[in-house]
Amino acid sequence: MLKSKIRIKIIKKARREDIVRLYKAAGWWKPWYSPAFVDRLARSSFCFAGAFDKGSLVGMARSISDGISDAYILDTVVLKQYRGRGIGVSLVKALIKYIKARGIDWVTVIAEPGTEKFYRKAGFRIMKDFTPMIIIKRKK
Repeated sequence: MLKSKIRIKIIKKARREDIVRLYKAAGWWKPWYSPAFVDRLARSSFCFAGAFDKGSLVGMARSISDGISDAYILDTVVLKQYRGRGIGVSLVKALIKYIKARGIDWVTVIAEPGTEKFYRKAGFRIMKDFTPMIIIKRKK
């Protein structure tokens, strides 16, 4: 449960400066990212869940989807000083609720090593008969 008055809400688009701030806080910001990249990322997302403290975005998670059958949750991040309060799980659960309310029944996530327990709290389970695969991955 949330221990403070953090508001979780679904937002169709996130502001560029908020995305950049949260990506940097998570260590995800890459030198080749540009304002145009962030704008495209925001436009191409199905939806965002935002965690707000007194109007300031302190966490987010986003989803991409075809809008019909499949959705993928990614980029779940909460500012360090707000972690450990259940905000991240609340963000993911808010996305799942929003996605399922639109008739999408296949919601996936690729959990980074060490985050499995977090996603289990949000209701995910390991897909035993499936293997995540990738074609292109940028060099670090």
